Amino acid sequence: MIILIKRIVKHKMTDNKFALPIHWNDHEDIAMSLYEKFGDDFDESKIYRIRFTDLLEWVLTLPNFAGTREQSTEGHLEQIQSAWVYEWRDNQ
Repeated sequence: MIILIKRIVKHKMTDNKFALPIHWNDHEDIAMSLYEKFGDDFDESKIYRIRFTDLLEWVLTLPNFAGTREQSTEGHLEQIQSAWVYEWRDNQ
């Protein structure tokens, strides 16, 4: 049931041009967007080996992302990375 709800939310987030903006503290929303963008190209071990410089660039290019490079912190990137792993696990 949770996976179904997540898929509905994902579908609405990507297809809705009126979607709310995503900010740095929206770790789960960012993780869902990254999983949607990259799918199973990255498994758990690969996600944890992503350089923060690459992760930062990917987050900044997500649709509806309203944060800036200056607002990013190592803590945000760590939380996003962990949430992305949980998102990947939920979809296996």
